[in-house]
Amino acid sequence: MHIVLINPEIPPNTGNIARLCAATKTTLHLIEPLGFHLEDRNLKRAGMDYWRQLQWYRWPDWRSFEKQIPHGSNLWFVECAGKRLYTEISWEPNDYIVLGRETKGIPTALLERYKDFWIRIPMFNPQSRSLNLSNCAAIVLYEALRQTGLFSKEILKIEI
Repeated sequence: MHIVLINPEIPPNTGNIARLCAATKTTLHLIEPLGFHLEDRNLKRAGMDYWRQLQWYRWPDWRSFEKQIPHGSNLWFVECAGKRLYTEISWEPNDYIVLGRETKGIPTALLERYKDFWIRIPMFNPQSRSLNLSNCAAIVLYEALRQTGLFSKEILKIEI
C-alpha cells in the first residue's frame, strides 16, 4: 500500500503518518511543496525514530510522482465530498491513498481528473468540517489492509 500526501503543511501530521507507514510497511510519498522543512523538530518528534524504518519518497511535483505509478494501481482520493465511502472500495495491495493539504484539501484539477476515485470517511456531526489528516490516513489504510488480507492472524495476535 501507499500513502500520498500532497503539499502537507503540518509537521506533526506528516510525522504521525510516517510512523503509521513504518508500522504497517506502507510506502509514503510526499509531494512538494511541503509546508515545513524535513529537519523540523516537530516532524522528527512525531515520527520518532521510525523514519529509518520507512520506505518513503519526496517528489518535486504531482507529475513526477504520477509518472512512476505502476499500471493497474488505483489512486483513491480521500475528500469529504467523495461519492463513495472508503469501506465500499475493493482495495488492491498496490493502491494509493491520496490526501491533500490540511487547509485546502486536494487540488480541484486533480479531483476533476479523477472524479470516479473520490472516497470519503463519514462524519456524523454536520458542523464538523473535517477530521485530522493523520487520523484519516490511519482509518483508510487499516480498512485497505484488512480487505487485502495484508494482515495475518499472526500480526493481529496479542500476547498477554
